[in-house]
Amino acid sequence: MSIGAHELQPPQGATHQRKRVGRGDGSGYGTYSGKGLKGQKSRSGKKLPYPAFEGGQFPSSRKFATLRGFNNKWRIPFQPVNLADLERFDEGTEVTPELLREAGVLKHLRLPVKILGNGDLTRKLTVNAHGFSASAREKIEQAGGTVATLEYSREARPHS
Repeated sequence: MSIGAHELQPPQGATHQRKRVGRGDGSGYGTYSGKGLKGQKSRSGKKLPYPAFEGGQFPSSRKFATLRGFNNKWRIPFQPVNLADLERFDEGTEVTPELLREAGVLKHLRLPVKILGNGDLTRKLTVNAHGFSASAREKIEQAGGTVATLEYSREARPHS
């Protein structure tokens, strides 16, 4: 049994009645029209300047900006790749950042790649990357594979 276009209607609960404020106490929105008592937010006219406005008090967002801690501008962020992600390659494959990008493991090649030891590796692979954790290096060599460290440019920092 098919439904005609004239019988279509939104599902139950998808539409709501409009809030009619200022129509007396019997309306359900009487007396204060859903605005509570007194204060800047209960008045008519211009609304607050921005969401974190504190009524003219010195804003905490400006107070805490000076206490934001240490930001190391020479830090180089790596793209992490777990050993479990390398399990998809065939035995004897030479794994490079380009191959990882083609396989969809990496989003891009702008940042250096670091292999981490999460997961197990059962295949003999030659892994080329910019960095390795100690556990990843150990697991790759235990599986009979080899590790080659690639050079990376310290200049290619995304936040410099």
